[in-house]
Amino acid sequence: MEQFLAIIIAKYNYWLYVVLMMIGFYAMIGKRNLVKKLIGMNIFQTAIILMFVSAGAKYGAKIPILNKHEVLEHGVRAAQVVNPLPHVLMLTAIVVSVSVTGVALAILQRIYREYGTLEEDEILEKLGR
Repeated sequence: MEQFLAIIIAKYNYWLYVVLMMIGFYAMIGKRNLVKKLIGMNIFQTAIILMFVSAGAKYGAKIPILNKHEVLEHGVRAAQVVNPLPHVLMLTAIVVSVSVTGVALAILQRIYREYGTLEEDEILEKLGR
């Protein structure tokens, strides 16, 4: 039991990300207001980005800028260098997330002008479904 508890405490950040993901997922599925759904999607995306950045970190590792002479003499010690790929991919994900949020807000503004509400049930009712 103590070993199980030690594993859970050691990975507390991943548990936090799972909680954030579930909050975002609940907001996307359980809420009827379209703005709340969008906020839930942003929370979900942020949790995933934080999880990947956290997974890409290494304690005590160097940045991936290597000296040419050192590499030729000793080679690259991959265990001592941080892999930049997860961080670069998540930077791209942040840009995509901001873009999607901007487009979604513009669409929500258009929906509000057209139907006078952002409640999913009322919009469906006005559509005759």
